[in-house]
Amino acid sequence: MIPDNYPSQPAHLWQHFYRITRIPRPSRQEQAVRQYVIDLAAQGGHRWRMDQTGNLVVSVAASEGMEQRPTVIVQNHLDMVTVKTADKVHDFSADPLSLRVEDGWLRADRTTLGADNGVGCAAALALMTDSSLRHPPLELLFTVDEETGLGGALNLDAALLSGSVMLNLDTEDWHELYVGCAGGGGWEFTRSFAVSEPAADTEQWLLAVSGLAGGHSGIQIHQQLGNAIKLLGQALRDIEGLRLAHLDAGIAHNVIPREGSVGFTCLAGGGEQLAERLAALQAEALAYLPAADSGLEFALQPADWDSVLGVAESRAVIDMVAAFPHGAQAYSLEQPADLVDLSVNLAIARLRAGEFFLETSFRYFNLDQSQPLQQSILALAAVYGLTVQPVVGYPGWQPDFNSALLARGCALHERLFGQAPAIKAIHAGLECGILKSKKPDMDILSFGPTIRGAHSPTERLQIDTVAPFWQFLTELLEET
Repeated sequence: MIPDNYPSQPAHLWQHFYRITRIPRPSRQEQAVRQYVIDLAAQGGHRWRMDQTGNLVVSVAASEGMEQRPTVIVQNHLDMVTVKTADKVHDFSADPLSLRVEDGWLRADRTTLGADNGVGCAAALALMTDSSLRHPPLELLFTVDEETGLGGALNLDAALLSGSVMLNLDTEDWHELYVGCAGGGGWEFTRSFAVSEPAADTEQWLLAVSGLAGGHSGIQIHQQLGNAIKLLGQALRDIEGLRLAHLDAGIAHNVIPREGSVGFTCLAGGGEQLAERLAALQAEALAYLPAADSGLEFALQPADWDSVLGVAESRAVIDMVAAFPHGAQAYSLEQPADLVDLSVNLAIARLRAGEFFLETSFRYFNLDQSQPLQQSILALAAVYGLTVQPVVGYPGWQPDFNSALLARGCALHERLFGQAPAIKAIHAGLECGILKSKKPDMDILSFGPTIRGAHSPTERLQIDTVAPFWQFLTELLEET
């Protein structure tokens, strides 16, 4: 149900965004939302093409008198991160999102909103359906599988595109123009452990951590948000006779883990000792974690496990979690202090029936600067006997401060809003870097309305930034 106070202007954009929120669109399940775009294109008589990966390009003819202008690519991704709170019943593969407006923000009910990058998609669709606009020839590029590793852009058939100017609508701070983004890579680590039945004289427990903010492992990594994997490992560091049965924390390579659980057995009395320490553990963590993590809670309850690792193997897993790095590793010497040059996210940890899985990803602006970090992580993997599977990486987008498109955008922004925009690079893997590598002559600019809490159930879109974002986009197109 659409909220009574749902925004109304710009009309086409908000209408398309609402319809998008009714369509399930997890990564690699974009068929329905892609068909929505295709149906709109067909209704308007626009030509569309799709490559084998599922990326879609819709060609929109130029307004009268603008046919000779250069073609402009407007790029967004169709998929969204699918995260919810533990108490929310929601099937992201089938259920529409439930929206609400609060204090000037649009958000969803205890789930991600999908404004990343749904609001950009809605803007592109509005360019297609609003016949009152004036613009050059457009190629609306909708990629797939962005959130799980930029797979759509990596496998894009660049022959779909003819334009050499591109506007990417996938950044999250209004009044900022982005001219560069980080590259990245990562690994999946596995190891099989022998298991046995729990001893009859041991206690069996499940420890859960919840209430952390989580968030985007690129643009929020400098905020020093709590990592559920790290906190679970710290909580169990002194348990006598610890034998692990289960570990489940993290959801995706690009999300800081916000909750998780670990199952274990221990010597008699160990559970009571841990229960007495939980309040102190929580206080210790809250003393250094940011305010966004103030909801941190530990919960311990009895459990029943079929199999456990040995004591030495369990200690090895706990030590691995402690040893693997997480967080910002280096900051830019040229940009403001919150621009991270190099980071790593300890993203996922699983242990089920003796099968251990760990995933970590890293981001960089300078690939050479990342080499010592990569070496240290792979050395740790070797020490702990982990099998290593690299995750396909992606290139960065090096800033071009002499870009003609950037100069035009800065002049327009100052004329429209009476202030110069901030010119920034982002410590996240925008598709711009990949698309630039496929079309090196392309001039790119990225911008968008303000979004907070992306990749978490607190994701929200600042409503009053959408109209100026739309004005800037449409007037920039009219001038390009």
